Amino acid sequence: MTENNKNILVVGGGISGVSVALEAAETGYDVILVEKNPTLGGMVAGFHQYFPKLCPPTCGLEINYRRLRANPRVRVLTSTEVQSLEGQAGSYQVSLKKAPAYVDERCVICDKCTAACPVEIPSGRNYGMSSTKAIHLPGKMAYPPRYVIHREACPPDCKECLNACTYNAIDLNAQAGEETVQVSSVVFATGWKPYDATRLELYSINKQQDVITNVMMERLAAADGPTQGKLLRPSDGSEVQSVAFVQCAGSRDENHLPYCSAVCCLASLKQARYVREANPQAQVHIFYIDIRTPGKYETFYSATRADENIHFIKGKVAGLQNTPEGKVRVEAEDILGGSKITRDVDLVVLATGMQPNGVEPSLAAGLVGLDENGFIAANLQKPGIYSAGVAKNPLDVNSSIQDSTGTALKAIQTVVQTTAESR
Repeated sequence: MTENNKNILVVGGGISGVSVALEAAETGYDVILVEKNPTLGGMVAGFHQYFPKLCPPTCGLEINYRRLRANPRVRVLTSTEVQSLEGQAGSYQVSLKKAPAYVDERCVICDKCTAACPVEIPSGRNYGMSSTKAIHLPGKMAYPPRYVIHREACPPDCKECLNACTYNAIDLNAQAGEETVQVSSVVFATGWKPYDATRLELYSINKQQDVITNVMMERLAAADGPTQGKLLRPSDGSEVQSVAFVQCAGSRDENHLPYCSAVCCLASLKQARYVREANPQAQVHIFYIDIRTPGKYETFYSATRADENIHFIKGKVAGLQNTPEGKVRVEAEDILGGSKITRDVDLVVLATGMQPNGVEPSLAAGLVGLDENGFIAANLQKPGIYSAGVAKNPLDVNSSIQDSTGTALKAIQTVVQTTAESR
């Protein structure tokens, strides 16, 4: 157990967690940053662009990773999860479990192991739209910069990657580890996951290759995605000429997500621009209930709506069907036009909402409070427990970073107050 209980524990290494950790550390406090995945960056690391500036997230991540490398006050623990949490503000005891690290810091990303690996697995980063080797780099901006091994996919006696590594960075017999730390405050920045579109039977994502989700669209547009940034139909690899965006796919629906995720409209507007930039002749149809672009984002909406090739249709989509010509037929109501309409398109993008990752039930039942939708709401937490970014409620990237800065200050205040009280 660490002797210094003036630490701040940040759970989750996405853009929010990294922001909390850096703000606290650069103010002079020690931070333990825990991430369950092998690399930091979270969902943002897989994006093509942010809105409203439409710049790649690698810009922001690169700056943050440079700050992390330069700051000895942040201890980064990847492939690590919180097992238990007990105590009170100023003295929380946290049990951590670390998955086996089959590749260590001696890795120089030479790629010899990947070339030697005989096993292909579906790419989780690309949502199964491409494959990758059982040993691979999680992303071009991976931090820590090292390969990971999906050991469960490896043949029992396979040692091809081990034999190919000339830096002795691979240990196929690595074991899981445990550690207990004592901290003054805990910040949960556990982020979000996309709602499971396979549950939306109305939209037949299980039956039609050319119906994808907004997070899949983000990867299609990315230069390091399954098509190297070319917008191609999953079914036949042809160039996309027309796209339909279906808003509120599973959101604002008592059978799925009852709340609005706040950012889906903006994400579709941004992705509509991807389509138009990739193919100036492409036609885009956005089916919506309401377009929600609050405050500073209204200008982004207005500029997008001014594009004569982007068509907005107010109305719910009633169903999707394959046509004999290989298109996807969108059947919908046109509320403003007072009729039912159909549009045949090359690709349909479902704007699925944000679902919180939350925390383990054992934690939620004790010290961490969840609201009715699974978010770690600020008003439900005990002293010294905080949440940041989308762990708290749906937010865009910029708002998440702002929220994380404020949360870092609250975590620091707990350290200061409890230290003063103990004197």
